[in-house]
Amino acid sequence: MLQFAQKKFTEYDDTFKKYSKRFFGIGYDWKLFKAQSIAESDLTPDAVSSVGARGLMQLMPSTFADVQSANPEFKNIDDPVWNIAAGIYYDKQLFNKWNEIEEKEKFNFTFGSYNAGRGTILKAQDRAKEKSLDHTAWDNITAVASEVPKWRHEETINYVDRIKKFHKQLIR
Repeated sequence: MLQFAQKKFTEYDDTFKKYSKRFFGIGYDWKLFKAQSIAESDLTPDAVSSVGARGLMQLMPSTFADVQSANPEFKNIDDPVWNIAAGIYYDKQLFNKWNEIEEKEKFNFTFGSYNAGRGTILKAQDRAKEKSLDHTAWDNITAVASEVPKWRHEETINYVDRIKKFHKQLIR
């Protein structure tokens, strides 16, 4: 099972529920975003990465500022509530950009974009097309990932896989 105390394990559930419902609607599983936060920060609200990403959802300050411009009530990147809200809002913005992707694959592309940047995933799609692979299938993106210049693809593929693994543990 997941490696943290029960209080930490459930502490932010209401926030994940609230903002997943607000930005994705009632048909989406809030535990996907909690799993993402576990992959990002191990649910550590004061986590800071080596590149400056902060909080539970490991947002870059510039990304938080962009999200905050559309949501001025999101006051502080270091507040766990606003960090979660901003992360889920950002997920929704990425999710909406993957129009041609089937629903069952869309979160792979969303989370891959969250980690590597949407432009990187678009380059991988172009490479898949060049190889006559279905560019809307995440497995094909991972198959060509090593051919995309300047992409730390192992990190992104591992990230998406970890979210899936944590999600499976959360829904048991």
